Amino acid sequence: MEKAKNADEYIAQQKAAIAANPECGTSHYNLAVALLGQGKTEAAEKSLAMAIECSPGLAEAYVQMGGICLKRGDMDGCLDWNRRAVRAKPGFSEGWGNIGFVLLQRGDVEGAINALEKATTFNFRFIQAFATLANAYLMNGQVKKSIETNLKALKIEPDFAVAHNNLAIAYMEDGQPEKALEHAENASRLGYAVAPEIMKELES
Repeated sequence: MEKAKNADEYIAQQKAAIAANPECGTSHYNLAVALLGQGKTEAAEKSLAMAIECSPGLAEAYVQMGGICLKRGDMDGCLDWNRRAVRAKPGFSEGWGNIGFVLLQRGDVEGAINALEKATTFNFRFIQAFATLANAYLMNGQVKKSIETNLKALKIEPDFAVAHNNLAIAYMEDGQPEKALEHAENASRLGYAVAPEIMKELES
């Protein structure tokens, strides 16, 4: 198949592939992702449902369904689809990362830590999951572990502002104000809006 020049051509190619082989879950999935890129959520949802029907093991399709639910503010749906994703593919780090994110939003810190530890074990470059896990550790009073996990995130991406902000808070909790200030300044420099009360406390 020739490389598509634009999204519309790519969508036309996927539709042609589906017409030639309606049972191909991957073509339905590719079409859905392209439709999502164009903001056509309902059409994308139908294509994802077809992808899942043709290929029940396509964990990526479940995660995309979860993403649609999240955009609608449907946390239950998001959690449910991502749980299906990791049942289809137990080592699917993105599914575990999303489960951890939703559980943390709901205040299930232990559950979130469990899911996020899996996400970062299956993909040791999953920076977003490291940052969320570091947050969860901090909420759980595991300050040293939070620091360690944020530092892992910065090893992947030294300019990751969220991790610098997290470190500012964690080092503050840990009684290391100099390090806290250094990371708060880094976060600010990288465009992250550090809470004014944190900056005030550190600068005093």
